[in-house]
Amino acid sequence: MDMHQEEVIAALAVHGFTTRYDGYSPGWDPVRFTKKDTPTSQAPVECYFHEDQELAYVLVDGRLGPQVTCEGIRLIGRVPSQLAQEMEAHALKYDTGLRFSPTGDLSCDGFQLEIGAQRAGDYVMSCALFFVAGDDHSVMCDGAPNAVWHRW
Repeated sequence: MDMHQEEVIAALAVHGFTTRYDGYSPGWDPVRFTKKDTPTSQAPVECYFHEDQELAYVLVDGRLGPQVTCEGIRLIGRVPSQLAQEMEAHALKYDTGLRFSPTGDLSCDGFQLEIGAQRAGDYVMSCALFFVAGDDHSVMCDGAPNAVWHRW
């Protein structure tokens, strides 16, 4: 799934997102996607592109982000323990491996994402960092820009 910046911008515009460039950080070109009625400075979706404009990471906010599913599992804005139970059930049903992020969040092998938890007042809900690994399954979230970890 190779997508370049202009393709991502066009795809999200179809769903009502506007683009806000977030400046430059060494090695990355971050772009925030918001909707007109987004009440905070935090973007529902942030994309990080390599210097060649190829998509590398997509961060979906747990409070503001769109609903995203993977293999029928709703990932965004969920109680983390319920999401972990559903991930585990999926892994058992399809005989896939499970892995834990450095923060202890559970996900299925092959999903090319890291689940995170973020606060929303007195509640905690799931957010997700998606990464493009292509055929290289050794690619993990470890190479993500530091900015993605400030939210988790």
